[in-house]
Amino acid sequence: MRILSPSYWYELRVAVVWCYKWGMGDYQHSATVRTSPQELFDYLADVNNLPKYFEGMVSAESTGSRAVHVVSQVEGQRREGEAWMETDTQARTMRWGTEGPNQYHGELDVTDAGDGQATVTVTLHTERADGPGIRAGLEQTLATIKRQVEGRSTESA
Repeated sequence: MRILSPSYWYELRVAVVWCYKWGMGDYQHSATVRTSPQELFDYLADVNNLPKYFEGMVSAESTGSRAVHVVSQVEGQRREGEAWMETDTQARTMRWGTEGPNQYHGELDVTDAGDGQATVTVTLHTERADGPGIRAGLEQTLATIKRQVEGRSTESA
């Protein structure tokens, strides 16, 4: 299983809690979802599900052991490219990134929140910091994940 490229996470405005340090942006946001940690991780780590929960993502396709080809539509512009992604099913973590000047990379971690719930935490780093836009995009993405995963028993994701 693979996940979206870091610059695409950025381009799709994925991130939150931000700070600037030497011109870099670091973002982190969490959400709690009513599902088991493994079920949540399996959903998030499936490359085919990426366009379902990332706003602006048109398609995502695994092209190799770590490679993912991604197409997105952001602010009226089509973006297409390659990214790398690594998953650790046992630890329920994913890491991703892209080559390029923005040094975009991130990590996703799913943990047990108790009472049949799981917490997903996304951490993102980019040198092309856009705090408010990234925060809004990350919050929207996590809200979509929560809505889709919690609603899968009554509607299609």
